[in-house]
Amino acid sequence: MARKDIFSSVMNPAPANSDRNDALSYVVSGASRSIKSSFEELAKGSVVDLDPSMVDGSFVSDRIHDDDEAFQELVNAIRERGQDTPILVRPHPTASGRYQIVFGHRRAKAAQVLGRPVRAVVKPLADQDHVIAQGQENAARSNLSFIERTLFAKRLADLGYDQTVIKSALALDATTFSKMQTVSNSVPEDLILAIGSARATGRDRWWQFSKLLQVQGSIEKAQKVLSSVEAKSGDADTRFGLIFDALSKINRPSAKAKSSAARTWQSTDKSIKVDMTSSGKAFTLALKAKNASRFGAYLADNLEELYRAFKESETVVKTGD
Repeated sequence: MARKDIFSSVMNPAPANSDRNDALSYVVSGASRSIKSSFEELAKGSVVDLDPSMVDGSFVSDRIHDDDEAFQELVNAIRERGQDTPILVRPHPTASGRYQIVFGHRRAKAAQVLGRPVRAVVKPLADQDHVIAQGQENAARSNLSFIERTLFAKRLADLGYDQTVIKSALALDATTFSKMQTVSNSVPEDLILAIGSARATGRDRWWQFSKLLQVQGSIEKAQKVLSSVEAKSGDADTRFGLIFDALSKINRPSAKAKSSAARTWQSTDKSIKVDMTSSGKAFTLALKAKNASRFGAYLADNLEELYRAFKESETVVKTGD
């Protein structure tokens, strides 16, 4: 339950990009200073006990709540040892006398289940400081999955936060952020929620999954798999694997489709035969018979001229001449 240096990523965020504007730099450093001061207060004993019923969740969700076993382990740990690490809250921006969680949702929920106060640090934070702190704490967690972080990034974007703020909040490199965008743009959120947090499924697997979903009929196939007994009885990673395998099969070219891409040409004097195979990304010529070697050499010597003629023919077609 206890975690060493749980707030270190928030107190010491990743170095800013050189092209970040001054206003953003002020926000990030301001949030870090504000939260750091909270932790310094924490070290002095400024932790308060709050009634969980007076604490609301963050205005942007960062979890898919499907891991009941892990949550029960947390409840048992707090029951036996108490709440080792306080949560961070801010005074609710619109509801007087209430609080809003910046991070620590599961600990607050566990306290509510146990019928005990939740230990918290209270710190006023602006909305943008709030999401930066929440995101940086997310980045420090080992149990927050790629798809949960992807949904969090998408929800921040939907709220109007720009890419620089989102990447700073979640400590994202350009490649990971790009793949997150591909996944969130291609995989419907309701499908993600139906699959679940999929903690063992990483970035590249979700990115490949998003590509499979771009084929017509894939969404319907995924929903059909989700309705199966095997998917309903399995965990999130099992559901993901079942759908991934099903989509890989329907998107794989059939043997019939492959054979239809093969053609044959033969000269009128039957001195040479050409077998042609096209796979979409590759086109292969196989020359047979007695003139194969000499004709092949002729083609090789005249490729430049043949390609120029091909380009000219395409130009004619496009311009309608």
